[in-house]
Amino acid sequence: MKLWNKEGNIDKIIEKYTIGNDPEFDQRLAKYDVMGSLAHAKMLHQIDYLTGEEYQQLKKGLAAILKKVEDGSFEIEPGVEDVHSQVEFMLINQFGEVGKKLHVGRSRNDQIAVDLKLYYRHALQTIKDKLKALSLVFLDKAEQTKHILMPGYTHSQAGMVSSFGLWYGSFAESIADDYRLCAHILEQVDQNPLGSAAGYGSSLPNDRDFTTKELSFSGLCVNSMYAQMTRGKAELLIGQLFSTIALTINRFASDICIFSNENYRFLKLPDTYTTGSSIMPHKKNPDVLELTRAKCNQLATTASRIQILLSNMQSGYHRDYQLLKEILFPEIDRMQDVLDVVIYCIPIIEEKEDIMNDEKYKLCYTVENINARVKAGEAFRDAYHSVKKEVNKNSFVPLKKVEHSHLGSLGNLGIGRIKQKLSWK
Repeated sequence: MKLWNKEGNIDKIIEKYTIGNDPEFDQRLAKYDVMGSLAHAKMLHQIDYLTGEEYQQLKKGLAAILKKVEDGSFEIEPGVEDVHSQVEFMLINQFGEVGKKLHVGRSRNDQIAVDLKLYYRHALQTIKDKLKALSLVFLDKAEQTKHILMPGYTHSQAGMVSSFGLWYGSFAESIADDYRLCAHILEQVDQNPLGSAAGYGSSLPNDRDFTTKELSFSGLCVNSMYAQMTRGKAELLIGQLFSTIALTINRFASDICIFSNENYRFLKLPDTYTTGSSIMPHKKNPDVLELTRAKCNQLATTASRIQILLSNMQSGYHRDYQLLKEILFPEIDRMQDVLDVVIYCIPIIEEKEDIMNDEKYKLCYTVENINARVKAGEAFRDAYHSVKKEVNKNSFVPLKKVEHSHLGSLGNLGIGRIKQKLSWK
């Protein structure tokens, strides 16, 4: 059952190969396919291609299909190529000739483009909301732990005095910037391709502004060829977003794995976070963070896999685009799972409060000693060499009164300023 059926039999091996897993992925697009068809049918009525009675029949039929989608009973039947075909065949079976009129003025090319844009819009809005929630969770932790000091590391060596508030706050702001990037990409993706047909428009007077408004798109892909060229571009932008979010969360998960082990003991993970060993009874393994780190590494490859798939295509539609679903759909699920588990885990991490009393961290205060001398009138370079001599002679005595007041430092985390980034639309 093919909308494009031509004379002669279809080779079953070729058919299976070209369809691939598309019906499985198309199940999640069914809602959006019906939404696009409802808007298109209403537009066809507006331009007098469909009579009022015909439009009402199609509207009723599409509403019934949408109900099946929402209650989980909608299925792409065996032998049906994709969601577009399934919806159209259901309408033809119910209404006959009227069902055959719905496809005029469009192509499966702009149908799938609309379905994907609507699906991506929903997914990006969900991810955007989760990013905001995650940044706020980090900021809550930063506020709660701003008084708890810890070593700050450069080159994996203890360098200066830091705090858990500064540490949590750094991830809060990183995620806030990821939130802003997500909002920007959402705006880019949220453009209507419907009515571009196969990429070259239609001789029917399609009212593309009408369907843009009906589907609540924020903008329109004006050029009909560009509407098709956004296939791949939208996916690549989303893949790049996932890569940068994954970079942030990967660093956090890696820090947790290190800071919670017995050589650091900066953090304590609840027993419910950890798994044990089949042979070592004392082990509490941070599996959830290790898996998060690994999932982030998988997410980081999304953009490169999409880029490779797109690397040798000229303008116009190509069947290669079909495989974008296989790359991106599972990663959308993975991205949401990662965000959910990190949001869940952060609030019940316990921080150790006396870390900086350990003798091995006393050299983290060298800069504090230098700055105290500078405040007393000594030149920085002279103060630097004086403290360095004390370190070399093992006579260094740290000044443990840490007074940082500038914006973004230990004593002034700028939590309100970071929250302002989350108000950006």
